[in-house]
Amino acid sequence: MLDKAHRITSAADYKHVVRRGRRSAGGSTVTYTTKNPNGGEPRFGFIVAKTVGNAVARNRVRRRLKALSYAALQGEFVPRNSLFGCDLVFRALPSSASASFSDLRDDVERAVSLAASR
Repeated sequence: MLDKAHRITSAADYKHVVRRGRRSAGGSTVTYTTKNPNGGEPRFGFIVAKTVGNAVARNRVRRRLKALSYAALQGEFVPRNSLFGCDLVFRALPSSASASFSDLRDDVERAVSLAASR
């Protein structure tokens, strides 16, 4: 769903966003947001640790977060150009395995709107 231009792929980029980004906690995710100094398209990263559950549960959560990130790119939550230059990393909490899609959607929508307003 997300093409390479919209993904955070390097460990250094993940480390930069998590350590220097603004943190906002939701019911089932923690989101780290920072502005990319190079600008460019918005990029998304996902951290789903083993504490979330087995491989099936972790992959389900990751797929849901990716689908919601794609929806954010399409402008469902905020205008598409307001995310320009943002890097967002979603860290799934253990409660995300049992959370409904609408709960995850609420978390992502709130995080994306906060990122767009900064």
